[in-house]
Amino acid sequence: MASVTLDFRADYSSLYIGGVFTQPRGGTEDTISPITGGVIGSAPVGGIEDAQAALTAAHDAFECGAWANEDRHIRSARMQRLLDMIHARKEEIVHLMMLEMGYTRMECEGLMGLAADQLANAVTFSARDPVTTLPVISTPWYDGTIKLGGGVIARDPMGVVVAITPYNAGFLLGLLKASTALAAGNSVVLKPAPITPLQTLLLTDMIAELDLPPGTFNMVTGGGDVGATLCSDPRVAMISFTGSDKVGSQIMVQAAPNITKCHLELGGKSALVIRHDADLQRAIPSVLFSNFAQAGQGCACTTRILVDNRIRADLVAALKQAMAHWKVGDPFAEGISMGPLIREAARERAEGFVARAVEEGAALVYGGKRIEGLSGGLENGFFFEPTIFDNVANDSYLGQNEVFGPVMSIIGFDSDDEAVRLANSSDYGLGGGIVSQDAGKAMEMALKIRTGMIMMNGGSGRLHPDTPFGGYKRSGLGREWGEEGYFEYTQTKSITFPVG
Repeated sequence: MASVTLDFRADYSSLYIGGVFTQPRGGTEDTISPITGGVIGSAPVGGIEDAQAALTAAHDAFECGAWANEDRHIRSARMQRLLDMIHARKEEIVHLMMLEMGYTRMECEGLMGLAADQLANAVTFSARDPVTTLPVISTPWYDGTIKLGGGVIARDPMGVVVAITPYNAGFLLGLLKASTALAAGNSVVLKPAPITPLQTLLLTDMIAELDLPPGTFNMVTGGGDVGATLCSDPRVAMISFTGSDKVGSQIMVQAAPNITKCHLELGGKSALVIRHDADLQRAIPSVLFSNFAQAGQGCACTTRILVDNRIRADLVAALKQAMAHWKVGDPFAEGISMGPLIREAARERAEGFVARAVEEGAALVYGGKRIEGLSGGLENGFFFEPTIFDNVANDSYLGQNEVFGPVMSIIGFDSDDEAVRLANSSDYGLGGGIVSQDAGKAMEMALKIRTGMIMMNGGSGRLHPDTPFGGYKRSGLGREWGEEGYFEYTQTKSITFPVG
């Protein structure tokens, strides 16, 4: 066990409501690391009264207009100041992410890069003129003259935005949602996942240094009762949630009586199509990374590998060979490819999927069980072997349901049309990919697959900062990232007038 993981503790005791740090009604509770199962800090436990106080502060702040009507260049400057702070505290943030989520340094630095990209977008978008001029039109008038008319489209902030983030990317998504909403002039109530609150508490400390008008940004912790309070309040104009489709549907029910806008980024069972002409040696790293990065705890992971049956055996053999170099263990140690799952419940869920897949006739190629015999502090961590199944039926339980763990499904096909049909035969439609040396055919297939994002031959090398992130069907509503993500936090107003 690398000693660096033991030399850090993050203790927080306060929520942030109305511009001040306040004591929660529920006291504090320990936060543990999935690497060791040991305590790494403490976090405040918010309750319903705290949530209501945060909503009141956010609503009053928005109604007074101090931030919503602030000069756009001042808002942009505040976002730039936050970006500078994040760059300055990168090591602290990455360290805490590794401890709290169990990801490797490379994975956490990747998430940090995505966060910085989107905050840089917020700096740019908040400085833009929110008013767009429309073309002048002419209309014959009753007195024989021709009337000229013009107009503008204005983008206004939504109002009070409730942002709820998941355990697997607390800092990235907390920053993304909060900074984008703030850049557009909204007031924010941010709620992190209860099991990984420390990253959001650290982010809150930085946002508090921006000297925003009191109530413009608020942070509360808590469980389902706090979430329900936030999502059912009529003062909320928009809910931005990232998590499971089950919870997303519950949020829609809570928000429905108030016709509150729901911005949802939910689950996925994305397909990576590998055509017969694919270069397997170049494809293997993408296959492994897209399944086992973050221990498979990513909504856009391409966990259904659809491969042409002519090369399926070759792919399976290459994957088995590559797994010899895929090391699981302490993410702080050198040469480690994958850390633990987030909690014991996640490990038990993965075990359940493995058992059911075997019962349904899938062939276990690699892994499939928890890792035993670890020492040096890791024996109480939540480690699970990266797992590969071949001969998976697309309509099986494993083929259709999100594991949120390191379990890969290999599904064969015999034609490009069948590959598209299988890719689309899912309740989800978030991510996806195609590997082929025929770029034209890959593009044709990409246009037919019903999913929000597709990477051809690995895409642009990383998630492009201007690419909208979101999906079809049960994968959610709306988009995050880039310009489209910024517009989600605004509403349009048209104003027309005579010009002659």
